[in-house]
Amino acid sequence: MEHILQHFRPEEKPFIEQVVGWQREVEDRYAPKLTDFLDPRERFIVQAIIKQSEDCRLMSSGGFLQAERQRVLIYPSYYEPTAEDFQIALFRINYPVKFVSLTHPQVLGTLTASGIDRKRFGDIRLEDNEVQCAVSEEIADFLQVQMTAVGKAKVALEKITTQQALAPSDEKWEEQLHTVSAMRLDVVLASALTISRQKAQQLITSGRVKVNHTVREDRAFELHEEDLLSVRGYGRMKVIAIEGRTRKQKIKVIIGALTD
Repeated sequence: MEHILQHFRPEEKPFIEQVVGWQREVEDRYAPKLTDFLDPRERFIVQAIIKQSEDCRLMSSGGFLQAERQRVLIYPSYYEPTAEDFQIALFRINYPVKFVSLTHPQVLGTLTASGIDRKRFGDIRLEDNEVQCAVSEEIADFLQVQMTAVGKAKVALEKITTQQALAPSDEKWEEQLHTVSAMRLDVVLASALTISRQKAQQLITSGRVKVNHTVREDRAFELHEEDLLSVRGYGRMKVIAIEGRTRKQKIKVIIGALTD
């Protein structure tokens, strides 16, 4: 366990222990194990651990193509996964489009306010007047009955097929190689945004920076591969890869910036 933990953050230890438990469960029972919806960083950790096992494989799905949040199926080598194994329900949220419009934060807030754990539902997609979401099949019936309004708008959830699902948005990530002295949040942010380190620290301490959807106000927070950054007023970025060090021991890191 110690040789695994040294590659990750101390705060990720409970999740790593959980993943190791899943791996052992699959190996001992020789049966597949399905996770809740995981973000990209969590899936990176799962992949890093499971790939060390000769007896386990993994596959992921978020219901939508190129979903940000996905459920992971860990399974023994003999097993052949199917789409049904992921137990994902897709919903269209019907509402009076002539009178109101719905936003991503409104839908997200309604789902979380209903008492459903964030890991029980995946991506929320909007295109024109169409709003869709992916949820765990286990809570689908409950949600369809309970979710009758988003804000002041009355809504009704309608199950849809994967063929009816909204396509991924045309997100384009512009990759750039940066050379930094450390993987500290303030250092990487300053380089990626081409701003002073002091300005980067102000953004962090004022609560304007999220890492993997969580506000981080620690300037020295260490970034890792697959971390997703959201900076209010600047957009989204992600740590795509750490490419080693230069001769002067600077760290080479590829950062992707979401373009318009």
